[in-house]
Amino acid sequence: MEQLELAIEEIKKELPGLALYENEPMAEHCSFHIGGPVRALAVPQDVTGLTKICYLLKKHEIAPYILGNGTNILFPDEGLKDLFIISTEKLTKLFLLPDGAIYAEAGVSLAKLAGFAQQNGLAGLEFASGIPGSVGGGLMMNAGAYGGELKDAAESAVIYFLPEQALYELSNEQCAFGYRSSLFQKMPGCVILSAVFRLEKGDPEQIAAKMRELNAKRREKQPLDLPSAGSAFKRPEGGFAAALIDEAGLKGYTVGGAQVSEKHAGFVVNVGGATSHDVYDLMMHIRKTVYEHSKVVLEPEMILLPPDYKLEDHGPQIPLHRVWGGTESRV
Repeated sequence: MEQLELAIEEIKKELPGLALYENEPMAEHCSFHIGGPVRALAVPQDVTGLTKICYLLKKHEIAPYILGNGTNILFPDEGLKDLFIISTEKLTKLFLLPDGAIYAEAGVSLAKLAGFAQQNGLAGLEFASGIPGSVGGGLMMNAGAYGGELKDAAESAVIYFLPEQALYELSNEQCAFGYRSSLFQKMPGCVILSAVFRLEKGDPEQIAAKMRELNAKRREKQPLDLPSAGSAFKRPEGGFAAALIDEAGLKGYTVGGAQVSEKHAGFVVNVGGATSHDVYDLMMHIRKTVYEHSKVVLEPEMILLPPDYKLEDHGPQIPLHRVWGGTESRV
């Protein structure tokens, strides 16, 4: 805690214009509307500010948590008094590159990215128009819907690797995308800054029609009127989590203010005053009951904090192209 306090004081001194919120309740920064205070939440205006914060935190051996739109996460009611969060919400540069690809920073919403693609007659991101996350968070978990995934559109990504204070550019292959997974989840100290998306030319009206169709399906089938973190569980091999939960008789099952959605059993929703303990206990009950009923183990799709925030000084041994900082090496 002493090092964290020293880091916060130095950040205040070195970055006087930074939006820095101390003892900030996280219920205001996530789609579940649940969560107590963290020690500090920093919202840098650009990539330069973000890297400066990371440099000062590294100096004091503090590992920050990187937050996107907060649409896939559950913060604890008790708060995390030793946690420093950096939000990427202000990293919103979005433009076409000379070769027709799209450049988007981590804080760009997936809905805005999909809309930008449609406006420029680029097809392939229609599925993302209703996903509430950001580019950074979406790449982290390889977000997808209705048969599409970000891995199918992302050509490359630029990350800031905190242990080495350096920027790296990763190809699609190096990102090691899988179902709701990526290399970034296994790479402590990795901050996604931006990505390039390579799409196919298409008719803007047809692209818009597809987006309207998918969003209509989403509104019809999903409980968008209640706070949640999206799908609570990953799709198990050979089946669907929602179907297994429904078959186990859990649709509408409630613990405190948390409920298995009556509209879509794959969602855990906050029907009013839910605590993180309500959500966690409900999810554990779902896992236990589904296993007893079908012998399938459901794995959470949402992030349940707190994890281990220890900053490792190494990562996967793969060759990456360094684009700035430090000396040439492998990550």
